[in-house]
Amino acid sequence: MIQLEDVSKAYQMGKIEVPVLRNFDLTIDDGGMVAIMGPSGSGKTTLMNILGCLDVPTSGRYLLDGTDVSRLSDKRLAKIRSRKIGFVFQSFNLVSRTSAIRNVELPLVYAGVRDRRNRARLALEQVGLGDRQKHMPNELSGGQQQRVAIARALINDPALLLADEPTGNLDTTSSIEIMKLLVALNDAGRTVVIITHEEEVAQFAKRIVRMRDGHIESDQVQGSRTEVSA
Repeated sequence: MIQLEDVSKAYQMGKIEVPVLRNFDLTIDDGGMVAIMGPSGSGKTTLMNILGCLDVPTSGRYLLDGTDVSRLSDKRLAKIRSRKIGFVFQSFNLVSRTSAIRNVELPLVYAGVRDRRNRARLALEQVGLGDRQKHMPNELSGGQQQRVAIARALINDPALLLADEPTGNLDTTSSIEIMKLLVALNDAGRTVVIITHEEEVAQFAKRIVRMRDGHIESDQVQGSRTEVSA
């Protein structure tokens, strides 16, 4: 699914080039669930932007599902994002004056898809919110809002789900519920990559990659991950 080969990323600040990722190699198999951790400045956000086709490497190759996306145009990257990748963010990013089902429909609106309502309904049912379709975001708990955001991320049936601090704004109970949902999606065959600084969240993953100073500090396959009971 994901293959980074000798990837480096640097940003130009005036006359100074600031390296963020350095000769980075990473492979994530189809159906994997990986937590990426690291302190501020480790490069994990830059890595997520590259994995999500929001940015491109300065050098090296990034193959996503067999396609080298390292040097594609912005237009082609946008098409890949809309078809292959679903994003979940810490802040939910819901439209406040729009119902849950209309929030979920938004990617389909932008894509010009006609059968939006039925697909959005099914996506909300998939995350356990079939009875909250007409609720506004301020009528939902934080955990429910994140479920709406996950349903929106799933609406185009992406192969890869990227979650950036998905539990960062949630209490412990809601965090566990969201992680159970991500595990269930992974168990159903979807590749899930989570950016997190929380050890409790990382323990739900099958594998933990720890970063420091633009390198992989450790890469550990979990002998057993946090149990997810029904």
